Amino acid sequence: MGNYKKDGHLTLRLLSDRIVKAQQPIRILDSIKWGGEIQQAFFAKKCKELPPVDSDYYQKNKFSFDFDEKREEFQMLERDISRQVGQFSSVGSIMLRMCREYRYVLRFLEARGTAAFSGLSQELYGSADDAFYVNAPRLKDLAKIVSSALDNIKDKITNEFDEKKYTSAQAAKILNERLSHYFVNSNLANRVKVSDGIVADAAAGSEWIKIRKDALFSERDLKILEVHEGWVHMGTTLNGLQQPICTFLSKGPPSSTVTQEGLAIIMEIFHFVSSPLRIKKLTDRVSAIAMAEEGANFLEVFNFFQSQHYSDEDSYKSSVRIFRGSLPDKGPFTKDLVYSKGFILIYNYLRLAVQEGLVERIPLLFVGKTSLEDQRLLSHLYEEKLIIAPQYIPHQLKDLAALSCWMCYSLFLNKLDLEMIAVDYRNILEG
Repeated sequence: MGNYKKDGHLTLRLLSDRIVKAQQPIRILDSIKWGGEIQQAFFAKKCKELPPVDSDYYQKNKFSFDFDEKREEFQMLERDISRQVGQFSSVGSIMLRMCREYRYVLRFLEARGTAAFSGLSQELYGSADDAFYVNAPRLKDLAKIVSSALDNIKDKITNEFDEKKYTSAQAAKILNERLSHYFVNSNLANRVKVSDGIVADAAAGSEWIKIRKDALFSERDLKILEVHEGWVHMGTTLNGLQQPICTFLSKGPPSSTVTQEGLAIIMEIFHFVSSPLRIKKLTDRVSAIAMAEEGANFLEVFNFFQSQHYSDEDSYKSSVRIFRGSLPDKGPFTKDLVYSKGFILIYNYLRLAVQEGLVERIPLLFVGKTSLEDQRLLSHLYEEKLIIAPQYIPHQLKDLAALSCWMCYSLFLNKLDLEMIAVDYRNILEG
């Protein structure tokens, strides 16, 4: 029996390693990015003409793999997983879903620069018009509610922590020092580096956190990067890499992005380092994606960001995030929905896990690059000792007693009608 179990674990490890290897050359964001020459051309035309991006533009950015061969590789993996593990086992279900999703990603990348790209993006990352349940508010409705609240406090929410005073080199040094204290015993040293090849102010990969060379950072920015990119994105990568059998948890397909970014935003808020202006930036992207889904082109989205008081450069960069991979008038790349969507899904999961007495599953959100839909299956894998507990978990989610208190009150507060409360509070709130 012992040898049979050991052989089974070896089989799982080998199949898991094959998934990791098969997905390595698939780099979604690198495959759909716009170069600096597009920005130069756009501003040379005084921001009055669509960026010069057509289907031929993407063909210059070659892939390092053959699509037919890569498809066959995943199909053979699915076949071997079904034969050697079983399609109905917990671990087999997760591995098969990952393989199918990567095959869908190949379809998605092949559609760069075509009208089909945006629809395929919606299948992977969702739509601003998606519902959370029957007749529920849509994701795009969140942006309206947040914007309305922010309009009332926009001049009262900045302080000394928001002063942009650190260069990228200084920021990298500070973050490396802080993360070295968080990731004890990890051999993680100097993993934050300066880069001039990213659109966002920062991005976390499998081995590095990159921060943009020409960006300036505030103390709030540094705290957000420490929590968001470090504790969550790098933390889940390291936890996944420590898995002795299910090594596929160190890598994640697009469905895991929703969980990853949802966790990252929740940790910003739980750690009290986020700000209303940051949340507004995320919800403005939801509004812009909704516009593009309804037919708005790059110029109209760019003008929307300008109307929200972003600089021309920031308006351009935010618009590029929404149209990269697509054409300037053919619908959005919807990945930027996952921050707000993921926050809502993860927050509700935490509340329900407390309500249903399943708090022991919450730390498994950090076991690697997981998808929320796999949490029940991951709990089975933990019980079967196919995965080990994550080492790096932010204390806010590690202390399940304290977290449960927050969620218990949240369950009750959700039942209160804020409009009715506002009527009773008017004598307190009115100036």
